[in-house]
Amino acid sequence: MPHKLTNLLIPVPSDLEIAQAATPIPISQIAAEAGILPDELELYGKNKAKVHLSLRDRLKDQPNGKYVVVTAITPTPLGEGKTTTTVGLSQALGAHLGKKVFTCIRQPSQGPTFGIKGGAAGGGYSQIIPMEEFNLHLTGDIHAIIAANNLLAAAIDTRMFHEKSAKDEVLFDRLCPPAKDGSRRFAPVMLRRLHKLGIHKADPNELTPEERSRFARLDIDPDSITWRRVVDTNDRMLRQITIGQGPEEKGAERVTGFDMAVASEIMAVLALTTSLADMRERLGRIVIGSNRAGEPITADDLGVGGALTVLMKDAILPNLMQTIEGTPAFVHAGPFANIAHGNSSIVADQIALKLAGRDGFVLTEAGFGADMGMEKFFNIKCRYSGLTPDCVVLVATIRALKMHGGGPKVVAGQPLAHAYLEENLELLDKGCSNLVRMIANARSFGVPVVVAVNRFKTDSMAEVELVKKLAIAAGAEDAVMSDHWAQGGLGAVDLAKAVVAACSKPSHFRFLYPLELSIKEKIETIVREMYGGSGVEYSPEAEHKIDLYTRQGFDKLPICMAKTHLSLSHDPNLKGAPTGFTVPVRDIRASVGAGFLYPLLGTMSTMPGLSTRPGYYEIDINLETGRIIGLS
Repeated sequence: MPHKLTNLLIPVPSDLEIAQAATPIPISQIAAEAGILPDELELYGKNKAKVHLSLRDRLKDQPNGKYVVVTAITPTPLGEGKTTTTVGLSQALGAHLGKKVFTCIRQPSQGPTFGIKGGAAGGGYSQIIPMEEFNLHLTGDIHAIIAANNLLAAAIDTRMFHEKSAKDEVLFDRLCPPAKDGSRRFAPVMLRRLHKLGIHKADPNELTPEERSRFARLDIDPDSITWRRVVDTNDRMLRQITIGQGPEEKGAERVTGFDMAVASEIMAVLALTTSLADMRERLGRIVIGSNRAGEPITADDLGVGGALTVLMKDAILPNLMQTIEGTPAFVHAGPFANIAHGNSSIVADQIALKLAGRDGFVLTEAGFGADMGMEKFFNIKCRYSGLTPDCVVLVATIRALKMHGGGPKVVAGQPLAHAYLEENLELLDKGCSNLVRMIANARSFGVPVVVAVNRFKTDSMAEVELVKKLAIAAGAEDAVMSDHWAQGGLGAVDLAKAVVAACSKPSHFRFLYPLELSIKEKIETIVREMYGGSGVEYSPEAEHKIDLYTRQGFDKLPICMAKTHLSLSHDPNLKGAPTGFTVPVRDIRASVGAGFLYPLLGTMSTMPGLSTRPGYYEIDINLETGRIIGLS
């Protein structure tokens, strides 16, 4: 059962010290109390497990719980405690108000863990535990994504290599080699390619020479390839590399590079899929580039869609963990919140909502601010899940609002300026323009909003009251200070009561745009309605991609804007709630398997670098106890 914390320490110890002092409830007990049967559980040790999707089928007639998405104002580079708030609110609902509750959050990349940001399990007395397992390998989902992503990359290059030196008939013979009796067979995935080509024959010997050529030769245009390899380490030297320099690959050189594993489209597929069958289709229709005639080439064209699914068959199962106060949590999928949609998995939310039941609550977190992860949660995730949210929790901090009011620059790893450490109502009042804009963003989807003021010890009550007054005037149902970092669920009880009240009010959810709009119309709607911009400027490359994707039939996909998270605009230096700016779209790319197009607004880094003194300097192991030290 969930339990209230009774041994809160002042000052609050480090996250790792708090996590290691906690005694996790056996995960099998967490599962049983949540309503999960033993044969629906795959244990990964004592503290984590995977849950079978058959659970969702068993509970299909069970009413859903209340569905709450946690988002934020535009953050500082330090982050504003969205995950900590999500966990603290969950603990307040479960351990203190006696509600059935589930927390659904993303799995973090090891890049930030060993880099500058640290882990993502929450903080203080509002964490997912065991924190070390959460932040490191967990159950191997990211490793599965790396394996699948790089298998597809290998398939691309090996296909181009073999096509370069073989004539059509030779290629066909290699793909469908004759048996001793002269018979041939198509692999199941080959039938998918034949169907795409409009060839409805099951016997390879029945294909005409022209059909054999169309089937066998993909004719990939190397300049069109968008698929890159991935690794889960911040390794700046892999941002751009040259491959094909081996003596046997002479003449097959090309420039490519590596991304972070969580930037892989396969990660986005995992987050947006709804079943194993759906994942198989999504992986098969991943587009890696075009042929020289401008036609899209897919993973199934390369014959690898089924193999990708095999590598991902266990990763699709959500990971069950717990908060420090014993409420259940699903940790599943971790797509980038700029290149991708930045939300945890649909299947985890679906299962959690069934387990929570009519009177329960499911908290799911959307990456970055309400202009980024929340917008994508509504317009992308909710489209594919069919789920309707009941409430938005908008996390704000006094320090971030002061920054938006013109406060000094906030830099990770450097001390905060005095403006953030002492009362300054004038600066705060100006900065609340960002909060007001984000409340309007959330309300535009027809969902009630509760503002959570994540408390820092330097915040004055006058500052908190000013934020509450302005938030309610802007249309929030309530605005509540929350001290969950220092007090766990106890510090978020008032916030939990506000969320319960908001969820009892009618929600009139609506999408921001219909999919039938053109690519440009959808982009311009987001810029105008979410960011406050006045227009969009498209580069020649973006114009070319719009024409290409429209011809290829991808123009009805939702839009996933890739932009900075540090401003409502495309420019990280524009703080507050800027207006009148023009957003430049320098390129547009397609994640057809995941199911969205992503315009690039400026330069997006998909492979962060390491600083001179990364976080790994502090991380080690106590050889006497076997415990990890230095993880943050």
